[in-house]
Amino acid sequence: MKTDEQLTDSMFYIMAALTKPRHGYAIMALIEEKTKGAISIGPASMYTIIKKLLKQEWIYLYDGSVPRRKTYLLTEKGKEVLEADVKLRKVMIELAELGLKEV
Repeated sequence: MKTDEQLTDSMFYIMAALTKPRHGYAIMALIEEKTKGAISIGPASMYTIIKKLLKQEWIYLYDGSVPRRKTYLLTEKGKEVLEADVKLRKVMIELAELGLKEV
């Protein structure tokens, strides 16, 4: 991955939610829905992460049609970072599955 750091799980979930334009509440709701409540990111954590992702230029403020709601979307750079992290996480899963078969 061509980044200074590895994505945290929360960063990963938020970036995965931003493959389509979404505002803050929609991001939190999607993550909770898709993980069946196993993962819940609160507003304070989410907006701290969003600020960091904006600074890294991995997401941008999308000019959406929803008034008074800030909507975000992945940049091309953000897509590359997310794709690289998905590949890395797949390797981690394969390693864990292999290890569990040997136990």
